[in-house]
Amino acid sequence: MKVKDIMEKNIITATPDTTYQELAEILYKNDISGIPIVDKENVLVGFVSERDIFRILYPHYKSYYEQPEVYADLEGRELKVREIRKHRAEIFMTKDPVIVKPDDPIMKAGALMLAKNVSRFPVVENGKVVGIISRKMIYRAILDKYLIGD
Repeated sequence: MKVKDIMEKNIITATPDTTYQELAEILYKNDISGIPIVDKENVLVGFVSERDIFRILYPHYKSYYEQPEVYADLEGRELKVREIRKHRAEIFMTKDPVIVKPDDPIMKAGALMLAKNVSRFPVVENGKVVGIISRKMIYRAILDKYLIGD
């Protein structure tokens, strides 16, 4: 099977100017775990996952070691959401996300997901986002074809 056979073609995208708050709302309301970040020509420039949304709430190692007392208040860390809600995607997005092409085998996509520890990524053709593929899609396609569909 090829990626194009199982990928989601109706995808939601955002731009580098989309705010943290807007991205969090898009992920939450659409029950998705990642969103491609594209420029005006729909060319992929990054990706934001739930992990990226969550990770920005925690300090980078350098900040932690320079001011550990600031980060000892774990309940206060929750309030960081208020501070960062206007941060634009370009600040915290993954700038060079893993991608696959529509004609790649789904097992290649699955192997990349395991190797890179991600659960979904964009499908790109000629630099433009044409779909999304997830671990769940691959898992279901294989089960349907070889185990359940027999």
